[in-house]
Amino acid sequence: MFTDHTAHVYPDLPLTLSASGTGRPVLILHGGGGRATVAGIAAHLSRTAHTLTPVHPGWEGTHRPAWLTGVDDLALAYLHLLHDRGLDDVLVVGSSLGGWTAAEMAVRDTAGVISGLVLVDAVGVRVPSEPVTDVFALDARGLAERSWHDPAPFLAATAGAPPGEAARRQADLATMRVLAGDPYMHDPKLLRRLGRVRTPALLVWGESDRVVTPAYGAAYAGAFADGRIEVVPRAGHLPQLEQPDATLALIEDHLRRTGSPARR
Repeated sequence: MFTDHTAHVYPDLPLTLSASGTGRPVLILHGGGGRATVAGIAAHLSRTAHTLTPVHPGWEGTHRPAWLTGVDDLALAYLHLLHDRGLDDVLVVGSSLGGWTAAEMAVRDTAGVISGLVLVDAVGVRVPSEPVTDVFALDARGLAERSWHDPAPFLAATAGAPPGEAARRQADLATMRVLAGDPYMHDPKLLRRLGRVRTPALLVWGESDRVVTPAYGAAYAGAFADGRIEVVPRAGHLPQLEQPDATLALIEDHLRRTGSPARR
């Protein structure tokens, strides 16, 4: 069962967390679409692992302190969360912006608490030949057409959403603009730094993603000391939603492959 509670890594930074299951710790980080986009990953992995799924500050109406203005701030906050709880041998799974956060955590993990990474259609680096689509310039239809292999179900669901949902999405988008708007969706130093990350990194990519292309993902994976990419057919920017079985199988396999020998 998932339970929501609040953790403080700083006095002015309350984090809303869902936790479930027992076993190896898995931190699951959502992207711009919010926690619902990774709920299926958390539910699946909680059968065999201890999952922690935070809401990024500023999403879903949560508090974002004025000093939290970058993905690097998020990364440090989540590292402090792991340290405060005495966790190690942690698998970090991140989707889109959450994948970027996971990568930033890995380059700062001097204590070695992270033993595996899964980045799902992550942003965060600059690949000159494969620019990240400017999602702030798109309307709902344009974003859906670039994000989904089949945008029709998403557009239908959006049209039937309750009135408050559109306002919530706009507020989340405003927070994302603060954290990732300048420089747009990347850390200029991150790609070079990833070569120092020895943690095994799996990059899961939707074949039809036009926000960040599979070629972008391949360059991202190649920057890690131990990185590989797996492409999911008939999926876009959120393969965990369009092709959950294939995506979850890849993540679960990486959970088994990485971590301490005792847990494996």
